[in-house]
Amino acid sequence: MITREAKAKLLNGSKAQYQALEQAITTAQFMRNKAVRLWRDEPDVNRSRLSLPCKELASEYPFAKKLNSMARQASVERAWNSISSFYCRCREGAKNKGYPQFKKHSRFLRNAAQTVEYKTSGWKLSQDCLTINFTDSFQAGRFSLFCNYQTREDLLRLKINRVRVVRRADGYYAQFCFDAHRKETGNYTGNVVGIDLGLTYFYKDQNNNAAIYPKYLRQTQKRIKKLQRQLSKKFVKGKPQSKNYHKARMRLAKCHLKVTRQRKDWAVKLARCVVHSNDVVVYLDAERRAEGRPQDTKHGQEPSFG
Repeated sequence: MITREAKAKLLNGSKAQYQALEQAITTAQFMRNKAVRLWRDEPDVNRSRLSLPCKELASEYPFAKKLNSMARQASVERAWNSISSFYCRCREGAKNKGYPQFKKHSRFLRNAAQTVEYKTSGWKLSQDCLTINFTDSFQAGRFSLFCNYQTREDLLRLKINRVRVVRRADGYYAQFCFDAHRKETGNYTGNVVGIDLGLTYFYKDQNNNAAIYPKYLRQTQKRIKKLQRQLSKKFVKGKPQSKNYHKARMRLAKCHLKVTRQRKDWAVKLARCVVHSNDVVVYLDAERRAEGRPQDTKHGQEPSFG
């Protein structure tokens, strides 16, 4: 399974089409929350029992009926994935069990984007794969797809199993899940490397060669503080927030999103270089709390772990 991501933009920039996408995402979130509520209220709820309310909620709520039936099933499946992961962690005796929680409004300041997932219906690509049309009852309409050349080739050549619409701080994205297996051929070099992940460095190998991470968060800290002050000045307690408040919130969210993407891009490229230059990679992931540095601190997040 290969997942590609392409930015989905409206052809005419209609505000109603964006609102339709937002309604579809909110409805998918509603279906997931209902499934979690059913699991909490009733004992011995399995996966088949959790999928039964899809049809009942569609007949009870008109807005739930607008969402594609497979998209409703996919939302319930995501709820069951969180429940099964919770059971698995309990059996393993993990410290953080990850109890399934209800999804609320999207927290743009973190990497928690809201999504709606379609399987094989509810969407249709054009023949040249330049546009995508969402055909459910929300009538989101036609969007243009902006992606790289490799993603465009995969859209034309491979079978698409699922389409996921993701909302982030800088717009809406379409993720395509292809039915394919990725294989890369390489030359055998016989190189073996052992690396240790740390806090003052990203990793260090057995030859004492350290990879120092760029401090993207500290480089952007001054601008983040400025945007945070602007946001707090526009906040009015007990009243609906103004448009200027939401504009300031989006500016701050985009700044956090940029830092997240910089960290991920640097970590993925470095890991790819390590894998390609060595045949065997052995790594030791030390406990950060044992070193006296919790994960949620700013210094613990700098090595691109979080």
